[in-house]
Amino acid sequence: MTILEAIKARHSVRRYIHKPLSQEIVETLQAKVDECNQKGGLHIQLVTNETRAFSGIFAYGVFSGVENYFVMIGKEEDGLDERIGYYGEQLVLLAQQLGLNTCWAGLSYRKVDNAYKIEKGEKLTCMIALGYGETQGSNHKIKSIEQVSNASDTTPPWFKKGVEAALLAPTAVNQQKFSFEYIGMRDNRHQVRANKGFSMIGYTHMDLGIAKYHFEIGAGHEHFEWI
Repeated sequence: MTILEAIKARHSVRRYIHKPLSQEIVETLQAKVDECNQKGGLHIQLVTNETRAFSGIFAYGVFSGVENYFVMIGKEEDGLDERIGYYGEQLVLLAQQLGLNTCWAGLSYRKVDNAYKIEKGEKLTCMIALGYGETQGSNHKIKSIEQVSNASDTTPPWFKKGVEAALLAPTAVNQQKFSFEYIGMRDNRHQVRANKGFSMIGYTHMDLGIAKYHFEIGAGHEHFEWI
């Protein structure tokens, strides 16, 4: 499965079957966690064979059978949530390529002592459930290209492809409060601006990070630079 195929195949899954992850898959995921932590300055942790985080009143009726998850942690500072989204989605799409299912979780979990470590000055922003789903999830309604960008007949074709990929990105309660603007050329480089919208629900910075990663995959990062 290519990463573009993973974008199209990935849907949020909240109910999982009991099937342990193989050692090979765990090692592949951990290597990607290490890479994301190094590049993003984060402290993401992979937890396996642990059933308490997604049990209890917060998860009841929402999640079931979750035995593995990513804990999305980083130093509490400006830009943390966007980086969590950007690098967390890399883990989500890799998991999809490995035949696994995932779901971003902002609230439906509880903290578990000794399952992971939060250092002084760090913040646990969210978790990502991980495993083999009872189903592959389902499609959800998305906005149009025109609603989230200035794509037109005069913008480069890759820009539209980037927006199309961004529209398949997971966002909190499917709010899609982001937009992409093609600016033009400067110093022989195309320039694109990504913006977050307002939401009473929150999570817009994290959603923007996820959408930006999708945009890069669809557009091809070599074609442009962010401003």
